[in-house]
Amino acid sequence: MLSALADDTRLAIIRFLADCEDRQAMCGSFLHITTKSNLTYHVGKLREAGVVRVTPEGTRRLISLRRGELDALFPGLLDSILAGIPKGTGETALRELAAEHREVAAASN
Repeated sequence: MLSALADDTRLAIIRFLADCEDRQAMCGSFLHITTKSNLTYHVGKLREAGVVRVTPEGTRRLISLRRGELDALFPGLLDSILAGIPKGTGETALRELAAEHREVAAASN
């Protein structure tokens, strides 16, 4: 589980889910953090590690933090991880994505 959380993008996903009022988010909710294909990869890693749950709902996938189960297995661990996430985590991925879009736009002009 800890190795799954050793990535800024995955930490940003966890932070976003922890801050969600609904405690669930659709895949499109994370596009400010990373691209669709990267999101699939990172959510898969978090799911395999048991950190998140992915629930199919029609054509959508709802992602939720397995907070209750994690707190029962490892009391205080998730709170410690969330408290240690630096402000701006995930912004690097966002800047890289914006730069990539600028490069593509410049090449097409």
